Amino acid sequence: MLARKGLLPDGFLLTRLAEDQNQPNRSRSRSQRARFITKTGSCNVAHKNIREQGRFLQDVFTTMVDLKWQHSLLIFTSAFLCSWMLFAMIWWLLAFAHGDLEPRDPNGEPGPVPCVTAIHSFTSAFLFSIEVQVTIGFGGRMVTEECPLAITVLIIQNILGLIINAVMLGCVFMKTAQANRRAETLIFSKNAVIAPRNGRPTFMFRVGDLRKSMIISATVQLQVIRRTVTSEGEVIPVCQLDIQVENPLRSNGIFLVSPLIISHTMERGSPLYELSAQSLASEDLEIIVILEGVVETTGITMQARTSYIPEEILWGRRFVSIITEEDGRYCVDYSKFGNTVPVRMSSLSAKELNQTRGVQEGGSDVQLQGWGLVRAGRGGFRRGGRAYDSSTPQPWYAQSEKAEKEVEQKGQKKTVQLEVIGRQIEEDVLGELSD
Repeated sequence: MLARKGLLPDGFLLTRLAEDQNQPNRSRSRSQRARFITKTGSCNVAHKNIREQGRFLQDVFTTMVDLKWQHSLLIFTSAFLCSWMLFAMIWWLLAFAHGDLEPRDPNGEPGPVPCVTAIHSFTSAFLFSIEVQVTIGFGGRMVTEECPLAITVLIIQNILGLIINAVMLGCVFMKTAQANRRAETLIFSKNAVIAPRNGRPTFMFRVGDLRKSMIISATVQLQVIRRTVTSEGEVIPVCQLDIQVENPLRSNGIFLVSPLIISHTMERGSPLYELSAQSLASEDLEIIVILEGVVETTGITMQARTSYIPEEILWGRRFVSIITEEDGRYCVDYSKFGNTVPVRMSSLSAKELNQTRGVQEGGSDVQLQGWGLVRAGRGGFRRGGRAYDSSTPQPWYAQSEKAEKEVEQKGQKKTVQLEVIGRQIEEDVLGELSD
């Protein structure tokens, strides 16, 4: 649809077709996994066994706006036809009760003044009902002052016709100016990627706006939907967890003047902290993306949605750059919007990487504390020591970072080596044992 309107370039569609062709066969052979949000942004949830249907009639206007176009047009057409038929019957009954339908001799004396002129049958009454309600006014039929009841019916029909017209125009305006129409020009990358950024695994996807009119106060929210089990054994089929979007401003606000890559660092506290390349294919999760903002031209709040399932998350790939500077302007090449390139990345999860780094860093920081005589059992001693962490408090004789100790004595500085102090303590202990 967007291609027919000329909103998307041909290169972008060709790139999407190439991405579909390059998808692995394992994702196609698998059974289609259920998802809450489709790629187009619609909610894939079916509501069944709703017993309180009357709640929808309490808000008729919203119900009419939510209906499809064919249903709305059918309802409005039926409303107009029913109102015309109802008042046509009323006008015909008024003419019949007043005697306006009785045949008269054209050459004879004129009869009484009718309530509505030129009504001789139900067909003429139906035409008069249409003229009254839509204010066409051909001039052949009109209400006279003979019947006050006819004047009252005329007022009621005019008021009812105005109400039907107002509801119809309001629904048509709201359906044509709905925010989801503006959301169709907001595009998301078909696949999300996980690649290292600043030394940490990062979940990323790309979002762009095809229109020149901007989205004001745009914010991006990420949520993970997965099946979880509590410590009490309760199974929660739909557990929603928020994901923090990386932003230097410490907020989810973005300036969507050009396509952006939204990222989330998979660190401690993230729902994706234990996700690895091997467990990604078997994970039962869905990452939902919600972009909200205000349309600059209309001032209506809009929302665009999409989601990514494990088959649509690429491990060890990164988006290519699509912004170039030409003739003093920034140009965006949408034909490369979803293109990715492979990068070198470990298949371990962020948790496993942190544990590995902790062992390596801890092994380099481990030092021996208290080297000297250590009780070896049965009253004996052996030369040795114990390991300690550099972050814990250390005794004065184990400060390996300082090569020497400065002691002030009588206004002069005297340098004493730590090895000499340790050797003297050891000799004193051995002397006492020999005695």
